[in-house]
Amino acid sequence: MSVVIKSVEKGSPAAKKGLKPCDVLVSINDNEIMDVLDYRFYQNDKLLKIKFINSAGKEKCVKIKKGETEELGLLFETYLMDEKRSCLNKCIFCFIDQLPKGLRETLYFKDDDSRLSFLFGNYITLTNITEHEVERIIKMHISPINISVHTTNPELRVKMMTNKNAGKVLSLIKRFNDAGIKINCQLVLCPGINDGKELERSLKDLTELENVECIAAVPVGITGHREGLAKLEPFCKETADAVLETVKEYGDICIQKYNERRVFCADEFYLLAGRDIPDADYYEDFLQLENGVGLWALLLSEVEQAIAECDFDDIPPRKISIATGEAAYPLISDIVDKASKKWHNLECNVYAVKNNFFGGKIDVAGLVTATDIYDQLKGKELGEELLIPSVMLRNEGDMFLDSVTVDELSEKLNVKITPVNNDGYDLIGRIICQNL
Repeated sequence: MSVVIKSVEKGSPAAKKGLKPCDVLVSINDNEIMDVLDYRFYQNDKLLKIKFINSAGKEKCVKIKKGETEELGLLFETYLMDEKRSCLNKCIFCFIDQLPKGLRETLYFKDDDSRLSFLFGNYITLTNITEHEVERIIKMHISPINISVHTTNPELRVKMMTNKNAGKVLSLIKRFNDAGIKINCQLVLCPGINDGKELERSLKDLTELENVECIAAVPVGITGHREGLAKLEPFCKETADAVLETVKEYGDICIQKYNERRVFCADEFYLLAGRDIPDADYYEDFLQLENGVGLWALLLSEVEQAIAECDFDDIPPRKISIATGEAAYPLISDIVDKASKKWHNLECNVYAVKNNFFGGKIDVAGLVTATDIYDQLKGKELGEELLIPSVMLRNEGDMFLDSVTVDELSEKLNVKITPVNNDGYDLIGRIICQNL
């Protein structure tokens, strides 16, 4: 499949050799270019043979000499150079199926694209991957690959994902492992379905593969919008505690075998079980932050470092507030207490926002909406500034899940609203209004 060139960067190696918009890129060094992975991999060579078809329909070939890290200079209609691939599964725990109606159309798109795994760290199920892509991953040795496994029991995986191929593709995990591809695994756990003995089976199977470098156990998220969907129960203190014990057991096995823990639980399991979250050292390289593994420990560690490194004890009087999800409320309150002990002119109110928008059962900060913030904070003492976690907003940093912008919410609450990155130094800096 050839791809049409949308534009060519001025002064780039491609421009100097006469490639133009609307030309069709065919191959680089005799390797067919089908998408962004092909293009980015093969353009890195210093000497390139570019085959393309010009606007007159004539096939041409040019040789380009460039720096090894120098960009060729071609731009395409989309970043992937074709369309994103949507998910073919109907998972019983799918969060997108539990979204209320009326949200932005883009929020309902389910991606399951192997290219996004490498480019942006997305997790894929392997049910949407072609043999060509498998061979390409192995040939290019693209690593790591992030896989939503959920269970290594083929029959159970078929049932959980409502896809007859879901069990067959589990063999690809071993194939990637044997090829030396590093693998990060995600297990979304549903009580009574893939926890207990099934979790033990999955962890036993995965920890036997030397290139599975990290496994995250994540509790199923259940909203109040499950009409017509499979019946699922949330984790309770006892079931969460059982998961923690199983994960610890296999983590200890990995320490003995690989000198690395490798198996971790999302922070939410500790909160559900009423246990203290481990210190930052426990999480090694923090490979699964996107799954909520070690977020609490890392943020607290960074905050403590940031406070310790500040060589001033006085700040101008400051009165602010912070809005967060119910799960993170104890952590943020603890952080504010630490900051207040060092800077006595600081007055900061922390508000836990209950997620009524999703039915009240979701407590993570990243899914809090502007609607719930407004309904629960209007009339409250907010001070001169309201800080919110940036994960509440879409990637552009301007809009909540319910399509309300930061500026709109700021105007309604009559307070300056500042998003804060999930970084301890940024958080302390924003709290005391100082550049750290």
